[in-house]
Amino acid sequence: MKIEQTRRHFVKTLGTAAVGLSAFPALSAEIRKSKKIKPIEGSWFEFQHHSLAEGKYWNPTLAGFTAAQWDQKVKEIAKSGMRYLVLLNNAIRDKTYYPSAFLPKHQMGCEDPLEAVLSAADKYGIRFFISNGFFGEWTKPAFLMQDKEVEKIRLRAMNEIAEKYAHHKSFYGWYYPNETGIQGHYDDFFINYVNTSTDEALKLTPKAKTLIAPYGTRNVQADEKYVRQLEQLNVDFIAYQDEIGVEKTQVEESAGFFESLYNLHKKAAKAKIWADVEVFRFEGKVYQSALSPAPAERVIKQLEAVSPYVEKILIYQYFGMLNAPGSKVYAGHSGSTELYRALKKNRFLK
Repeated sequence: MKIEQTRRHFVKTLGTAAVGLSAFPALSAEIRKSKKIKPIEGSWFEFQHHSLAEGKYWNPTLAGFTAAQWDQKVKEIAKSGMRYLVLLNNAIRDKTYYPSAFLPKHQMGCEDPLEAVLSAADKYGIRFFISNGFFGEWTKPAFLMQDKEVEKIRLRAMNEIAEKYAHHKSFYGWYYPNETGIQGHYDDFFINYVNTSTDEALKLTPKAKTLIAPYGTRNVQADEKYVRQLEQLNVDFIAYQDEIGVEKTQVEESAGFFESLYNLHKKAAKAKIWADVEVFRFEGKVYQSALSPAPAERVIKQLEAVSPYVEKILIYQYFGMLNAPGSKVYAGHSGSTELYRALKKNRFLK
């Protein structure tokens, strides 16, 4: 789903980003003086990882989780200090992760995982963004965002999910998981996908918040067209991927890209800017191998880079990359407890 960029586009992007960085010199200088690193306030969440290769260390475990185990995992995450969870998908490969009236369901250790995690979140003070995908072939996001038949299924599922689960106090909002790769600007079809989803979300759940998490962060053109597109997007929060884990951006570049985005969002005065910090690394080829926890030193530098420019930091992701010491619902890589301890020691987790 993530598009490799050419060297020529990379050079062009640096030039346009530089314009954005100089647009608010006094403000940018003031922000750079801030050394405070924000805590991790949330994470992406899933019942099964969409890529079987990447989810090697936690997919089998999660598939067998009972309702009680999902409860304990949500409790564990809440005790870490996180208050936001983003459900990556409520369906994949033509099956749902909740009982649906019009689609078959994945066979899991729990009859209704979505009910289990929302009930747990009600108890432990978690706010959930609920996904409205993936319906159709998840590896073709541009198609999914434009195909009218897929849109009908997506909107029907939103109605079904709202009817079944919107009564939960933890049902905080909606997440639109079909990612767009920014190539200078947003595609028009992406803006339409977001706004159509939000129109339905507000009809069904008027108080719900909305979230997207685009990639291509380094490719943003810091110009008036991008500002106008931010004004057109009917969404509350944009959590930009820092793209360190997928090896598209170096840690030392990240602050510059987020500073430019901060200035653009300030000018648009609409969606709030959040960060989607990738705390993983690939064990082999990118997108073709298992994910494992990144070194704590790298993750801390990532948090430091984005902190001055975003309202909140979310991570991708708790599952697989983090487990509390002594966890009775351990799911993930053997190094996940070490990363948890390091982040807690440095007060990025409680």
